[in-house]
Amino acid sequence: MARTILTALLIVLMNVLVACNKVDRSSSKLMMVRTKTAAGDVEAIEVAGAHETDIVEQVAVNRQAYRQGLEALIEYYTKEGNSMKVEWAKRELAALDKMPQYRYIVEASIAGPDLKATEAVRAADYLYEEALALENKARSLVLVVNKGQLRQALDKYNELITTYPSSDKIDDAAYRAAGIYEHFQDYTIAALYYQRADQWDPGSAYPALYKAAYILDRRLHRRAEAMDLYQQAIKKEGLWPSYKEFAEMRIAEFTKGDEGGE
Repeated sequence: MARTILTALLIVLMNVLVACNKVDRSSSKLMMVRTKTAAGDVEAIEVAGAHETDIVEQVAVNRQAYRQGLEALIEYYTKEGNSMKVEWAKRELAALDKMPQYRYIVEASIAGPDLKATEAVRAADYLYEEALALENKARSLVLVVNKGQLRQALDKYNELITTYPSSDKIDDAAYRAAGIYEHFQDYTIAALYYQRADQWDPGSAYPALYKAAYILDRRLHRRAEAMDLYQQAIKKEGLWPSYKEFAEMRIAEFTKGDEGGE
């Protein structure tokens, strides 16, 4: 009985929060249909005729609603003094943080390689500082990373890229976002963002090409692409001695046909 009540409360909270946080965009044409459950009527997505962007947006909204619903339960049960249910909700929230959450539509892929980081845009600067502050706060503890705050920072970096595509901060945002994707082991996306950072500002001081090459080499085993980027990184980037030595070593091993060890 307790689980039934908990489920009903969670569904109610999710529906309320989804309504409050619903993305209001003219391109959204999702059809919502009513589905009966033991806890009552809930809304479901009618996929037929919907565009990928619409579905992905709705998934993002629902994810956020789910998280906020669990946080609301934790707060509610804490006030009620129900330690058992507080623990349930905390465990579910912890499991949600560990679950892979893919973006499906990658901002750097949509933007393409031809953007140029040329203009000083005050709003973009503020957004970058907010994202960087969130990222630094998420990483403030030595052994523990706040994944929720890290995802919030990632969202802000991506918002900067899509909203201010000519800002001189897009390469910085791409580089920082790449590091977060790398932390979450989304290596394909991380390598793409590192390359975008270089493409959008070829004069950047970041070792973006080296980072992309390392991921392609060690994580994705796409060695031909990695060798090309290692070579570019040595020529273009002022690499730290350890990075340069490693890149030269890997190029030598590729040339000899020896891929070496981890």
